Amino acid sequence: MQNDLLNIEKIRELVKNRKIDWTKHCLNRLNQRNITIKDVKNAINSGFVIECYRNDYPYPSCLILGYSIKNKILHVVCGVSHEYVHMITAYYPNQNKWEDDMKIRRKQ
Repeated sequence: MQNDLLNIEKIRELVKNRKIDWTKHCLNRLNQRNITIKDVKNAINSGFVIECYRNDYPYPSCLILGYSIKNKILHVVCGVSHEYVHMITAYYPNQNKWEDDMKIRRKQ
């Protein structure tokens, strides 16, 4: 059942239905990074899952690569339960840590 939760279509459906848990931590990080809620929603609607963390607690989570409203690559980390998307953080990926496509982590 966890596999179904990390499906981008399931996540988009929850976002569309406003089933989003915005944690204080997430909202603080967005503010620090000048990322808007609209940017996060746009990234989810335009993006795809690039990493899954099925054993995360309390919910399986994933990393989504999508685009901000201004068409900048954005990474969104969210946990997914049956009823909500639990926003963890979002950030503009760092080219030192990611390959040029921003999909694959660089080897350290």
